[in-house]
Formats: sequence, structure tokens, C-alpha cells
Amino acid sequence: MTTPVTLNVGGHLYTTSLSTLQRYPDSMLGAMFRGDFPTTRDSQGNYFIDRDGTLFRYILNFLRTSELTLPLDFTETDLLRKEADFYQIEPLIQCLNDPKPLYPPDIFEQVVELSSTRKLSKYSNPVAVIITQLTITTKVHALLEGISNNFTKWNKHMMDTRDCQVSFTFGPCDYHQEVSLRVHLMDYIMKQGFTIRNTRVHHMSERANENTVEHHWTFCRPAHKVED
Repeated sequence: MTTPVTLNVGGHLYTTSLSTLQRYPDSMLGAMFRGDFPTTRDSQGNYFIDRDGTLFRYILNFLRTSELTLPLDFTETDLLRKEADFYQIEPLIQCLNDPKPLYPPDIFEQVVELSSTRKLSKYSNPVAVIITQLTITTKVHALLEGISNNFTKWNKHMMDTRDCQVSFTFGPCDYHQEVSLRVHLMDYIMKQGFTIRNTRVHHMSERANENTVEHHWTFCRPAHKVED
């Protein structure tokens, strides 16, 4: 029951255990992995589900914990409700219809997104990493300032993004540099009180001779609201 299973949900790969997918036997996933109806596989042999791959992380986290945890700035509740209805996870449907606040009124959630982008050669054996870069996106400017001061030897540039967020991009760099930098960045972020909320992987094919693989990590921590 703890056998790992990899799902391809709308192009996003997720790996979990069979017991997690069967947590709610009356759900679509419970029936699917009970063998009650045929399944579809992608070219790599992963189970394929043609649904929203980004929102599936919230579905999977609910299956793992039986708790609904969403970012405070989450704006796709209606879409997530449709996904919960598709998968027929009744406890999740109830949570979405009767949401409870994640934190007390004087607490909000700070979020940091870390992404790794790798371009892979299709024709080398073994597969070669052509180029990589890392990007950190957050509204927590103090964290970015600390990263800027502590990671001075790395080439990086900063840019403003939507909703008052700021991004730091490191690279381009080679594979070994990216791994080392990512380990140190994740360690630094978690030492600032953040914990990993979820991870996801997205595969894309942009050119005839290369693929792009994106890994994403979301970190969160609670913080007290400051009165104006």
C-alpha cells in the first residue's frame, strides 16, 4: 500500500503512495486505483489525468493530511471546487463549501516561491543539462535583502513582478552549481522560519533538440499583521 505512484496531471508530475490515493475509497481516485474503471498512461508509463495540474497539488495535500491548507491570497477557490467535485472527494467538497480561516485575524501567511529551470538535451546519452537557473519570488523584501547580502558570489538580477512581488534570478549556471546553490538557498529560507508547503514539477518541450523541466517549491510562514 506504500508503493510509490507517479501521476501526470495536465503535464505536472506528482509522486505519492497508493494508500494516499485510496484514502477516500468512494472518490474517483479510490475507484481508479481499485481497478473499477480503465486508466490511461502517458509515454513514460505514468498514470495520466487530463485535469488542472497546478490545482492538483491542493487535492493531493488534502489526501495526505485530510486538511485543506490554502495561501491567504488564493483566488481560485471556484476552480478548486470543480476539481474536488471531479475527483468526488466529499470531505474536501465540504471544506470548500464551509471554509475556516487558516490563522487568527491578526496573523497572515508570508509566501516564498523557489523555482529551478533546466534545459535538457534530447539527443545526448545520458541526458545532459544544457543550462539552469534559479528564481526566488516573494513579497518579503527583508528575505530578499538577506539573500542578496549572503549570496554575493552568484550572478543574479532582480525584477518587480505582479502584486508587489520581487524576483531574484540566479544564473545561468551549470548543473552542479545549481544543485549547490539550491541546497544553500533552501537551507537559508528555512532558517528564516519558512517551511515547505508543497512541490511540483512541470515538463515542457520547446524546441526539437531540448526539453525544459521546471521544479517549484512553495515555502510559507505565519507573521503578525502590522497596523497602519
